[in-house]
Amino acid sequence: MSPATWPRDNPLEERLLHVDPRLGRLRDGRIADLPALLEPGDLLVVNDGATLPASLHGATARGEAVEARLIGELAEGRYSALLFGAGDWHTRTEDRPAPPALGPGDAVTFGDDLSAVVERVSAASARLVEIAFRERGAALWSALYRRGRPIQYAYVAAPLQIWHAQTRYASRPLCAELPSAGRPLAWGLLLDLIRRGVRVASLTHAAGISSTGDPALDALLPLPERFEIPEETVAAVREARARGRRVIAVGTTVTRALEGCAAQHGGELRAGPGVTDLVLHPGFRPRVVDGLLTGVHDPAESHFRLLEAFAPAELLHRANAHAEQAGYLCHEFGDSYLVLS
Repeated sequence: MSPATWPRDNPLEERLLHVDPRLGRLRDGRIADLPALLEPGDLLVVNDGATLPASLHGATARGEAVEARLIGELAEGRYSALLFGAGDWHTRTEDRPAPPALGPGDAVTFGDDLSAVVERVSAASARLVEIAFRERGAALWSALYRRGRPIQYAYVAAPLQIWHAQTRYASRPLCAELPSAGRPLAWGLLLDLIRRGVRVASLTHAAGISSTGDPALDALLPLPERFEIPEETVAAVREARARGRRVIAVGTTVTRALEGCAAQHGGELRAGPGVTDLVLHPGFRPRVVDGLLTGVHDPAESHFRLLEAFAPAELLHRANAHAEQAGYLCHEFGDSYLVLS
């Protein structure tokens, strides 16, 4: 399936394939049709995490080129990060060279106002490290936004600016990559949903990285990720459940936050911060989420397997074959599926 190589000007014109697991039916539409596919009282839950300028190019103390892609914040000024050698996004991730040999105490400089020290190297791969920035507070955030760029991949046509990698409702900058399922949800569309009686709630989930270039690391994705669920969202889910309405997650990040939280509390959704290592899989039985709005992904990607928690593999393969024949586009700037009975 062909990837979308750039954000499209009018997200309401992007394509939407409604996949109905109960009827086994596929229906073509547009994102603008979403209000007609949901019902009054349904609850749509979005991830309001903002995307960090998480790609930083720098050099070791020996002058060797290195790119650090921030994966997730561990504590103030400390991040897990993915390292690459010389090069940039023009080269496919799987073709990028390994990073220079680095160990605890080694420094990487990203500019005269931003540097970090390696604190730990993962046993799984020398590419996965924990780093501590020397800067803190406002100085760190200012330097990150001066020096960093959004993470991007070789199929994208040109360098991305940070605003290309944000949803309309983004708030706290916690995401390594764009929570892309919510990207086409323009304000006008959200207002149309609300006018129809669909409730919209939010949570914050630190969406991680989608590709490492290392098969051993890719097999571990998604890594544990932070989330925070407001009390208002918990109340909205409970009300929808009490009224027999549906809870629709916008993306797998929302699904992991809701289902991961419920799994940690005996099936009960609780407000507050947490960390989830939940991996959705074909045998997983959701307890909170009834369906999801998600991007189009190739069947070879791990994301496709996650969808089997919500629809049979046969139907999903049929949906992908239909989408490919009909010219749907995949990846973060591509078209969407609504998997919902």
